[in-house]
Amino acid sequence: MADAYSHSPVMPSETLRVLAILPGQTVMDMTTGLGGHSRLFGETVGPSGRLVCVDRDAEALDLARKNLVGLACSVDFVHRDFGSVAAILKDLGEPGVDRIFFDIGVSSLQLDKPERGFSFLRDGPLDMRMDRNSWPSAADLVNSLSIEELADIFYKYGEERHSRRVAKRIGDAREKRPILTTGELTGIVAGATSGRAGRNPATRVFQALRIAVNDEFGMLSRGLAGAGAALAPGGRAAVLTFHSLEDRLVKRVFGEWASRGLAKIIGTAALAPGREETRVNRRARSAKLRAVEKL
Repeated sequence: MADAYSHSPVMPSETLRVLAILPGQTVMDMTTGLGGHSRLFGETVGPSGRLVCVDRDAEALDLARKNLVGLACSVDFVHRDFGSVAAILKDLGEPGVDRIFFDIGVSSLQLDKPERGFSFLRDGPLDMRMDRNSWPSAADLVNSLSIEELADIFYKYGEERHSRRVAKRIGDAREKRPILTTGELTGIVAGATSGRAGRNPATRVFQALRIAVNDEFGMLSRGLAGAGAALAPGGRAAVLTFHSLEDRLVKRVFGEWASRGLAKIIGTAALAPGREETRVNRRARSAKLRAVEKL
């Protein structure tokens, strides 16, 4: 079905391969976004299957409802965060689930809309909240945290080598007036990291703020723990990540499950997108896919 806003899912064939979904199964897409992966899952489980589409971004979930019209399977749409696996299944009356998928990236909708404040390429309010009813926003953090706290966030979540210098520039700037837009913050970061070659100097700072605003690592840890408990024996979980910090967390958790005899890791290493996919979809370049099967 044609839709007003859609995107191509990252690593679709690899995702279907590692999940090995069967007709009639129940699949949870914990990060539905615009529904790209969800459509693949729904088409695979068929009329006797169930698809649970979860997202904490209400705007994305509304668009997914339109994009997924016509699926033959039973479909539930749930406006919750991806750390709430157990609570969602309890509300739906599902004792367990066969497949769970997490796509831990920013959606095209969030990046491409300036009013969402996720991108340093488009000037807009400094927001970055995936759930727009949540608190705090990026502007709240930038204007209220101490220089030391900001530097810690930039270093821990963005691996920014000049975290202290960037935080100090932010502190100096906000003494004159609050920093309220992505354009203002991008300019401040550029001034603190002038002369650096390579990617945009704001990349790591924006990544770090987004992770902090949305508690992404805490959410991922809770989501993985919930998935481990909710999966039926023989069930599979797959996680698609887009930077090394997330991938390390997933690798560590899956490794712990395997060492305790709770699950077996699918494949010998994380999967990466093929050359052709990265050529046509630049956002796929840093993607890594890991999967496990519950024993």
